[in-house]
Amino acid sequence: MITNNQKSVLITGCSSGIGLCAAHFLTAQGFQVIASARSREDVAALTAAGLTAVQLDLSDEASIEAGVAATLQLTGGRLYGLFNNGAYGQPGALEDLPTAALREQFNTNLFGTHHLTRLVLPIMLAAGEGRVIQNSSILGIIALPFRGAYNASKFALEGYTDTLRLELAGTGVQISLIEPGPIETQFRANSKAAFDKYIASEPGRHRQAYQQTLARLQRPGPSSKFSLAPEACMAPLLHALTSKRAKIRYPITRPTHMMSWLRRILSARALDRLLLKAGG
Repeated sequence: MITNNQKSVLITGCSSGIGLCAAHFLTAQGFQVIASARSREDVAALTAAGLTAVQLDLSDEASIEAGVAATLQLTGGRLYGLFNNGAYGQPGALEDLPTAALREQFNTNLFGTHHLTRLVLPIMLAAGEGRVIQNSSILGIIALPFRGAYNASKFALEGYTDTLRLELAGTGVQISLIEPGPIETQFRANSKAAFDKYIASEPGRHRQAYQQTLARLQRPGPSSKFSLAPEACMAPLLHALTSKRAKIRYPITRPTHMMSWLRRILSARALDRLLLKAGG
């Protein structure tokens, strides 16, 4: 295993959920953690919680550049790890989503991640070592109805990461995908805000399905009987950062393992039938 020796790690999306859990966990493991969040209020809350934090909005390239500059000031120009965790989900049938909604989804979930990754890769390549960990999803493996924007962004992230892994071969920089299923975070609350922005008043043919979507997003408690706490992602994250040979993919939760297996053994139509029952 690679010792951290105060290796620095930048994490996006630390206001809650997996990102916040990762910031505290990796700090406890001895890493120099730079936690980032989109709003000044969240940065202040992270600082008050004892974390080193910078403002970084993945939907704004200028904010990303300022966040990286602030990070490098704190780390003395070095950066060993990047955990691309920040993302949100835009609900709604694809036929009802304006292009602006899809563009916003990709700006945060893919384009912002790309811009950030490009900024830090030269630092890792110059050092001859580094780790980039992408927080993907079970919905980067299989599709569900009314999650098309998020599905598309995570499928794109999977392909992006596979390509980048090939291009980084032999450089000392390793890249991994974490693929969580249902994790108890603020994800549903953030999705509800996106739903209200673009779909809530949509009078289309999916009205009944949207009522079910709204009920799911507002339902208290775990989103699934298979839901796990964010801590379930910590051991895979630590392995991806410290193992001499990080895994390419880290599936997390029973649904992710099951769907990865079913996608390999079922025909496309058989998988469609199963997913329509699960995601309608």
